[in-house]
Amino acid sequence: MQGPYPEPAQQAAAAAGQGDTGAERFRAARDGGGAHRYVFVVHALDVESIGIQADSTPAFLGFTMARHILGRAILTATAETPA
Repeated sequence: MQGPYPEPAQQAAAAAGQGDTGAERFRAARDGGGAHRYVFVVHALDVESIGIQADSTPAFLGFTMARHILGRAILTATAETPA
């Protein structure tokens, strides 16, 4: 990586699962309708894999990984597209 940040000591793996909509991708709100809040959460775990299926629910994922969380970051953003 170029820039002011040091190289990580170890390459980190990342995975994304289904969200509240059931889709395995980000879905933005439709245009109009006022401001929308978006919350993105990233967790650092103490294991490489927690051994769950890709189609597991967000609730099952949270329950399974809870005892492996070393840290987490939360980004909350708001956006509004005029109608």
